[in-house]
Amino acid sequence: MEHLMFSLNATVPIFLIMVLGYILKNLKVVDEPFVKTLNSFNYKITLPVLLFRDISTSDFYDVWDTGYVLFCFFATLISIMVIWLLTVLFYRDKDARGEFIQASYRSSAAVLGIAFIQNIYGNSGMAPLMIIGTVPLYNVAAVLVLSFTGPGKGFNKSTLKKSIFGILTNPIIWGIFCGMVVSFCRIDFPAIIDKTVSNVAVLATPLALIGLGAGFEGTKALKRLKPTFFCSFVKLLLLPALFIPLAIHLGFRDEKLVAILIMLGAPTTVSCYIMAKNMGHEGTLTSSTVVATTFLSSITMTLWLFILKMGGFI
Repeated sequence: MEHLMFSLNATVPIFLIMVLGYILKNLKVVDEPFVKTLNSFNYKITLPVLLFRDISTSDFYDVWDTGYVLFCFFATLISIMVIWLLTVLFYRDKDARGEFIQASYRSSAAVLGIAFIQNIYGNSGMAPLMIIGTVPLYNVAAVLVLSFTGPGKGFNKSTLKKSIFGILTNPIIWGIFCGMVVSFCRIDFPAIIDKTVSNVAVLATPLALIGLGAGFEGTKALKRLKPTFFCSFVKLLLLPALFIPLAIHLGFRDEKLVAILIMLGAPTTVSCYIMAKNMGHEGTLTSSTVVATTFLSSITMTLWLFILKMGGFI
């Protein structure tokens, strides 16, 4: 019961805040333009500041782990390649293959991922190192997948360049990078700066979750039920089942293991839908998977955390 309560306390508060965002949207306390502005504010300001604060206040020499970053990178790369291969072999709807592949591997690492880890440990833990190993690969792979599959097949150089530019100017990546520089150089800021940064950082998680809840569109999950089910199964259950045992075998524990779980089993990120639509895909399967995985992850994440807690790994 103690382990179950630990798991519920780690996940349920996250989804309750998302439910609050959904209720506020339906009560018309917030509207679509506000949600769009809120999500942009979180992406550009609060999340980068949160990551900057947590990394800059850590000892770089103790926190950095090259093997961990490489594990996150190659686990993600292998996941993408295997999903792509299986989709080509077994998924007959060629126009939706790109959406299926992207929605199956691309987690909401920066938003929900940080929220989960912060709720458990009080800070972003190993999420920054996990993000370094995965997010650039997420974006480049998405461009390749969506370019070579579905409507208008073919390599899209302009989109790839735009994606690479987006990675290089990504505020979250820059927040991590600046935090690492400060930690590496062991720079100490005056208390007035530290408190200001902390006051902005604490806004990140609740505002991001309210924005996610307010943007929730449940009716989209009713479309393309069968592929949505398989996509959600791969995202929430299959990938963690394949790579979590390997991570445990390699000795990753506590914050590192939770960050790997987030990388593998967190809900599909909303940015999948935006990218799919911008690259000429229908977007229905993607949006359905985003909704389904966000809802179902309240169960699956609790289950995975319970299993890891029972095993003494976190």
